Amino acid sequence: MQNATTFIGIVPKAPTRSLVYAALDFEQKVITLDQGNLGAVLAFANGQERAIAAICGPLRPNLGRMKLEAVRQALEPAPSPGRWTNYRVAEYLMRQHNLRVTRTPAKADSCPSWMQTSFELCNRLTAAGYQNFGASDAQRQYMEVHPEAAYTVLIEKKPFPKTSLEGRVQRQLILYDGGLEIDDPMRVFEEITRYRLKQGVLPLEGLYQASELDALMAAFTAWLFIAHPEQISIYGDSAEGQIVLPVAGLKEKYP
Repeated sequence: MQNATTFIGIVPKAPTRSLVYAALDFEQKVITLDQGNLGAVLAFANGQERAIAAICGPLRPNLGRMKLEAVRQALEPAPSPGRWTNYRVAEYLMRQHNLRVTRTPAKADSCPSWMQTSFELCNRLTAAGYQNFGASDAQRQYMEVHPEAAYTVLIEKKPFPKTSLEGRVQRQLILYDGGLEIDDPMRVFEEITRYRLKQGVLPLEGLYQASELDALMAAFTAWLFIAHPEQISIYGDSAEGQIVLPVAGLKEKYP
């Protein structure tokens, strides 16, 4: 049953740092918002009977699909000869819309540590019985998402810097307006007074950190994939890796 599915968003980090993960139920209530090592994240994911795990990172290294002429000619627009060969198909397509996703190298040991954590997470989820999204008979699935691109396409422009106060408020407001049962971030401004500003005291209780907001956006994208699939678009090559975004289609360019 779809309404029994848990939607998990996971932000991979370097092996020595805690991963951040969030989970929503079908009513968009936050079940958990926590951080822990890879083992803790996997323990939570493996404890779910039905779940979609949305990972904020590539699931495997670049497979070199952009070097194949048949793949390149099937793209719209087709890349210029000799260009974009070191990118994944998903990365090329998203960059055509001015969505700045990080390039994924072909060798795992050449990838930044957070990508390597993402690969390990995917491998461990697969070993635990999770399958790539779209497997209709699979009770537990995973997908690749991109929170920064997700926030961008939802407001149709690049958001404020993610670690700034205005960026955190903006991202939480996007999630709040999307139906998540979280605090209204506009409360922060309602409680700011001249005295508090002069004293350097800001009422930030209930305002999430940047990595928590990324995890929540990942979980929201997974929820949308099930609850409103018509509001989802998918970019990339299925053999190499596809990125799921929370909009039906992309604008030509995002400022």
